[in-house]
Amino acid sequence: MRVRTLVTGVIGADTHIVGNRILGMALEEAGYRVIALGALTPAADFVKAAIETAADAILVSSLYGQGELDCRGFRDLCVEAGLDDILLYVGGNLVVGKQPWPEVERRFLEMGFDRAFPPGTRVEDALAALAADFAGRAV
Repeated sequence: MRVRTLVTGVIGADTHIVGNRILGMALEEAGYRVIALGALTPAADFVKAAIETAADAILVSSLYGQGELDCRGFRDLCVEAGLDDILLYVGGNLVVGKQPWPEVERRFLEMGFDRAFPPGTRVEDALAALAADFAGRAV
């Protein structure tokens, strides 16, 4: 089985990196190759890194509440770059204020993300989702 490559980072003007680092370490322990872009990462840099590394997925983190703004057009950037089928995940505190999670999730799925994870998602849940999504694509 080949090693899957994942690009991770914190999008936009967000500097909240700790959770992203914890996720990255768990992903590596699970056998993934992780390309960690760190904090303050523009959307275009995720796409560029995915192209350069032939990544299988991009995992976007945002905790400062502006994820909805920062992630607009993300899937379009991927498609324009020839990454039509790349797996896209987003997670964190994605919007300002308390909004019902099902509504927030729906908006991100409509933006083209394959999955959206709420604040406090357990690493094990993200790992299980990745395994399921990659297995589903292999069929």
